[in-house]
Amino acid sequence: MFNTIVVIQSIVSGLLMGGIFALFGVGFSLTWGVMKVINIAHAAFGILAAYIAYWGLIRYGLDPFLSLAFSLPLLFGTGLFIHRFLVQPITRSKEIVVASMILTFGLAIILENTMLAAWTADERLITTSYSSKAIFIGEIIIKISNLLGFLLSILGIAAIYLFLHRTRTGKAVRATWQDPEGAALQGINLKRVSMVAFGLALASAGAGGVAMAYMYSFNPTAHSLWLIFLFLVVIVGGVGSIIGSAIAGFIIGLITGLSGAFFPQQWINVLLFGLLMVILLIKPEGLFKR
Repeated sequence: MFNTIVVIQSIVSGLLMGGIFALFGVGFSLTWGVMKVINIAHAAFGILAAYIAYWGLIRYGLDPFLSLAFSLPLLFGTGLFIHRFLVQPITRSKEIVVASMILTFGLAIILENTMLAAWTADERLITTSYSSKAIFIGEIIIKISNLLGFLLSILGIAAIYLFLHRTRTGKAVRATWQDPEGAALQGINLKRVSMVAFGLALASAGAGGVAMAYMYSFNPTAHSLWLIFLFLVVIVGGVGSIIGSAIAGFIIGLITGLSGAFFPQQWINVLLFGLLMVILLIKPEGLFKR
């Protein structure tokens, strides 16, 4: 039976979830578009940031938002290091995409097993003083923690957009993914720009991981599930399209939320990936890629 309240609640929940997909997808798309590097470990670094936020809260009473002051610089610096010593050497390969997938798959496995050794496989859930509080709009319920995770996602996407469009380095990043040879002829240091893009992508993964931890429980292996959705977001939005990936994230979140109101859980992924197949057949470059 059609229930308007259930549908509206599902739309709200789907959009909140879509914010996380969007932020994760934007960073994933950035490295894929700029360097042709598919970072399989992207979501794993997000889970690492979630653990940093969790233990900051448990051990020191630090609000998860404040943990970003530590985790974002850490992941940005880690991204610079990984790019300099691991990614740059494989850019000489004729098959950069395949080489990058193998390399970062190894990173994901190392990171997953390190987190398992440090924190075990137990599910973790961030519980703050406001986790049980909610905003009521009629019969619609919006948990404060979910709203904060969504706002963090929006702030993260906005920060990346402003960086890419309002700063000199950001414009160099955009020029590099649009025309690498032309950018090099204009004096842009492609290695430096790519390194910054990779560091920024990992930092965005950290923000996405904390936003995710506000809404869902997590464990060291959870990155595998999130990675599947990242591919979906980037392919639907268009590789290298930041706005496209953000919009695709919200669309997929909305579809996921609405599907849950009408179909059994096991059919949701069938619907999503059926949609992906249709998009690949009709517009393989992505819905929002020109």
